[in-house]
Amino acid sequence: MKILNPFKKSYSNRELVLFRFLKSISLFEQLNFDQLAHFVPFMHLRVYKENEVVFFRGDPSQALYLLHKGEISLSIDIKDRFETIGNFEGGKSFGDNALVHESNRIYNAIVSSEKAQIYVIPQINLFEIFDHYPKIKAKVFESYVSQQNQFMSKLFSAYKSNFGFFDLGDAYGKIN
Repeated sequence: MKILNPFKKSYSNRELVLFRFLKSISLFEQLNFDQLAHFVPFMHLRVYKENEVVFFRGDPSQALYLLHKGEISLSIDIKDRFETIGNFEGGKSFGDNALVHESNRIYNAIVSSEKAQIYVIPQINLFEIFDHYPKIKAKVFESYVSQQNQFMSKLFSAYKSNFGFFDLGDAYGKIN
């Protein structure tokens, strides 16, 4: 016989749908429902149109973006042209450097589908959650570091297969 806990928090269907969505995003996959519940009040759904800019390279990193539906193109601008560095569809985060104080965007993010539904979580709210719940911060940052490690591994692999295309030392600068 299963014993029910009458004091256990129950969640609405809307919250459960948002929790499943958040857990599909690598930054939040380690969090349980009680931890995810702290983010829900700060998730603002925005609908963007095709070719609408979410942010430009150099903009202050003031929010984390969670792509619910649609497609985003990430690019860097080189002189007068844009070079695409990647496209992705729903269930991904971008603008992750909003997790870092006083950072700026390092790429452009532009909607490449007819429309995109994007949840926006302001940086100030992320930091508020992290300040009050260090375990949540630790889990999110562990996922963030893992994500960055995968990116660096892909970067080094691409460099090795295109050896000499650019100076990898430029990425690190002078190491003291």
